[in-house]
Amino acid sequence: MFRALKVFNYRLWVTGALVSNIGTWMQRVAQDWLVLTILTNHSGTAAGITTGLQFLPILFLGPFAGLVGDRVNKRKLLLWTQSAMGLFALLLGLLVITHTVELWHVYLLAFLLGVASAFDAPSRQAFVSEVVDKEDIPNAVALNSASFNLARLAGPGIAGLVIAFFGTGPAFLINAASFLAVIISLWRMRVCELQPAVQVPRAKGQIREGFSYIRQRPDLMMIMFLVFMVGTFGMNFQITNALMATTVFHLGPGEYGLLGSVMAVGTLAAALMAARRKRMRMLYIVGGAFAFGVTVAIAAFMPTFLLYALALVPVGLASLTFLNACNTTVQLTTDSAMRGRVLAVYMMVLQGGTPIGAPLVGWIATEFGARWSLGIGAVVAVVCSAIAMVMMNRRNNIRFRDQFQSMRPFAVARILHR
Repeated sequence: MFRALKVFNYRLWVTGALVSNIGTWMQRVAQDWLVLTILTNHSGTAAGITTGLQFLPILFLGPFAGLVGDRVNKRKLLLWTQSAMGLFALLLGLLVITHTVELWHVYLLAFLLGVASAFDAPSRQAFVSEVVDKEDIPNAVALNSASFNLARLAGPGIAGLVIAFFGTGPAFLINAASFLAVIISLWRMRVCELQPAVQVPRAKGQIREGFSYIRQRPDLMMIMFLVFMVGTFGMNFQITNALMATTVFHLGPGEYGLLGSVMAVGTLAAALMAARRKRMRMLYIVGGAFAFGVTVAIAAFMPTFLLYALALVPVGLASLTFLNACNTTVQLTTDSAMRGRVLAVYMMVLQGGTPIGAPLVGWIATEFGARWSLGIGAVVAVVCSAIAMVMMNRRNNIRFRDQFQSMRPFAVARILHR
């Protein structure tokens, strides 16, 4: 399960990422609290604008940022992007502590953070392939997901304590300091043990070349299609969980926060399960999307808050299984010279649907009820997974039944071993 940790550079990387991710989750909670309770009178619109500004840059800069990642040394680029994001957190923390912060400051810094993140995300994803051997990439990607979800369990709780005792300012400062963990890990890496991808020389039409590469790969097209549809219409849990907690079960923000932590239990379990796999099958992608739709549909019918919270554990399990399989497959099957551009498009498709899906899901909940907002996402996931299965069967002659049957002896052997 933890075989990638035998690599010295990866141990540094995943340790620094865990510390930084905890700080990132602290900032997310503190930023929402700052906007909602200090700078506005519980304005959801202001909070939505802040989130939108943070995700907006990847829509416009994603392909170019991926190209930059293919052209330059990823380790050096990450040093710059991580330093920039730490600086923005530091500035926001100082503005809060000195009582000079205004709403436009938060908007501006959220947008700048999004710009830095647009350049950081594809290179950070692709950098894993340079730190470990190819056979350890699935394990490394899964452990990255485990680190992120472990931070998701710890970060919001720590943020709540810090905000309660010291205010939002120190939470931003802690996040700024957490970036030092990643920067130090990058500096301390044994550069001679890295396996850097060939840097792409400057030429015309390289962004178009990235899109053309994806269009020529039916498997990548299928992944992009599924990620966009499921991510846009199904993975809006910040909205759906809030609506279920408040309008269906008539509870407060504490219970809403609990739903996120409960769901993180499922995603963490899925990440650890994925770490045991040595190879990826298309079944994990299509099956993960289908399972996500089914589990979300079940959650939508839960009559009590407790049952709904428990239903979110398998939802988290299915969602992370799907996303981890997509990410790993993209990394393993993409040429190293194209990896940055392809991952940039992947991140753009995954996150870029939020400005489309979130308002639509909110409107459905307002007009028809919160349960319908979950139900629509479930239907989309199930239908699209079925379409993807047909696409791959016809174009690549991939038989999912054969893949499933090939997995059964191993599953039986594991059960007997236990």
